[in-house]
Amino acid sequence: VTVAQNHSVFGWWRTIDDETGKATSVIEIFEKHNRIYGRIIELLNSKARNPKCEKCDGDDKNKPIIGLIVLRGLKKDKDGSYSDGKILDPKHGKVYKCNLSLETRDKLKVRGFIGINLLGRTQFWERVKG
Repeated sequence: VTVAQNHSVFGWWRTIDDETGKATSVIEIFEKHNRIYGRIIELLNSKARNPKCEKCDGDDKNKPIIGLIVLRGLKKDKDGSYSDGKILDPKHGKVYKCNLSLETRDKLKVRGFIGINLLGRTQFWERVKG
């Protein structure tokens, strides 16, 4: 990992549940066709061995949660943050609008919302080191 990569959103991130404060999964953030995506690569507290996204709709319904694309189509803004994307909450099967921004090189602010940015929730994800 180069220094330049440490100042980007790309890589592996530990998701932290904003209600419990516990780490729940590891997401790999990557770029495809000039857009940002994120897939679940590990579930940290799952009791099920290979849980499926039972509450998801459409193509994601009953797909394995590991490997599921949960961040979709974000684009980079002039200020270095990312917007105009969607985030899937596999626990509830809901899709929200989403913005991302680096707070520090190891802390990612993830904002999911309905309609306008004020009506939403924020999580802070931690970069996986190693």
